[in-house]
Amino acid sequence: MSTTCHSMNVLLVRCAALLVAGGAITASPSVGSAADTANAANAAEIVEVRKIWDEAPHNAFTDLVRFQDRWYCTFREGKAHVSPDGAARVLVSDDGETWESAARLTSPAGDVRDPKISLMPDGRLMIVTAVALEDDSAASHQSVVWHSADGVHWDGPHDVADPNFWLWRVTWHDGSGYGIGYATRRGAARGIRLYKTDDGEQFETLVADLGVDGYPNETSIVFEPDGTALCLLRRDADANTGMLGSATAPYTDWTWRDLGVRIGGPQMVRPPDGRHVAAVRLYDGKVRTSLVWIDPQAATLEEIIALPSGGDTSYPGLVWHDGLLWASYYSSHEGKTAIYLAKVKLPAAE
Repeated sequence: MSTTCHSMNVLLVRCAALLVAGGAITASPSVGSAADTANAANAAEIVEVRKIWDEAPHNAFTDLVRFQDRWYCTFREGKAHVSPDGAARVLVSDDGETWESAARLTSPAGDVRDPKISLMPDGRLMIVTAVALEDDSAASHQSVVWHSADGVHWDGPHDVADPNFWLWRVTWHDGSGYGIGYATRRGAARGIRLYKTDDGEQFETLVADLGVDGYPNETSIVFEPDGTALCLLRRDADANTGMLGSATAPYTDWTWRDLGVRIGGPQMVRPPDGRHVAAVRLYDGKVRTSLVWIDPQAATLEEIIALPSGGDTSYPGLVWHDGLLWASYYSSHEGKTAIYLAKVKLPAAE
């Protein structure tokens, strides 16, 4: 298959929001049955789902950004979900329909994992990821960054943060970038720490231990208009429910509340209407990638709609653009792990 994707299958699906009672997520109906109820007044609508890449044996762990009026989607590709040959692929598109490869980023030190892309205050793109080190005698993972002024030519990888702490994602606010790293060393204490950067090159430890029990790991941070930071956090091990954290500047004192729902691969954004929408992997009966509402006041999570997905799936990127929520994600529901792009119309705020 060529690097352009004119021949990719386009799925047009119209779906209704799922019913949620008492804060607990109900079992998700199939996409087909959801389409039968799309006339519900409070329904979300999947305008389009498009497969945009499946060239590697395993294509997964996405992120999405709009840069210089073009779309950039990055993800890991390799022989398997975990394999020593992992690389970060960067795709580019003018319209979200036809995609081509802009770059492929590798590290001589090992497996490049789960790239996350952001727009820096100076106008450059930054990709942050962790390398699962081939020589893990001293450390199992090292976080690295690449920078680019055009999305095609990338400078890196450059080591950042601390060995054995996976800097998951960086969110920019008032000229600074904030990201949470989680401990990766086997047998070591599990914990998360908050990093801050002003230039995307030097990262300082702002909080060495954010004090979350269990096995806290993947995160997404959103900043409110008043500067309050909200963090959607995945936890595993015995305490395997997601958490919602909040802090005000200078972001050294955090409050955490249990959402009561198991999640994976969280990504959260704040559309212009002030609501908070996230994309996560859900595990309640049927594994799937879904859009959910996050209520910061009540600390609740409510499913909006399931994206066509199943099996090995999740790790979305989210961008609000022209009144629609654009979501990149990966899934194996069609047999092979592939990268998908969905456009979703959210129900109007009440």
